[in-house]
Amino acid sequence: MLLIGRPVTALKRWLAEAGIAAGPVFRRIDQWGNVDRRALTPQSVNLILKARAKQAGLEPALFSVHGLRSGYLTEAANRGIPLPEAMQQSLHKSVTQAASYHNNAERKNGRAARLIV
Repeated sequence: MLLIGRPVTALKRWLAEAGIAAGPVFRRIDQWGNVDRRALTPQSVNLILKARAKQAGLEPALFSVHGLRSGYLTEAANRGIPLPEAMQQSLHKSVTQAASYHNNAERKNGRAARLIV
């Protein structure tokens, strides 16, 4: 995965402040501010996402980690980014699975969708 711009700045700051030189990037932080060595579980990341959505005044049920990942591929297709390039960022291993998200968006924006008006 390749990141540039603001995400890189934020990531570098987090790694420096957390003292992370190797291993998982996203880790549990205890009530005293100590950063654990182990990675957050997928369930924990999902709960954090839903809590942040609620804090932002959004409906938490509409958000999931899976939704962010599949939504990335859908948005990539909407912006005309080729599937192989999008998959390099999303880290999808299955072309079939990734293509289902990507192709649905392409169909909505394609010329064929505009034939019947």
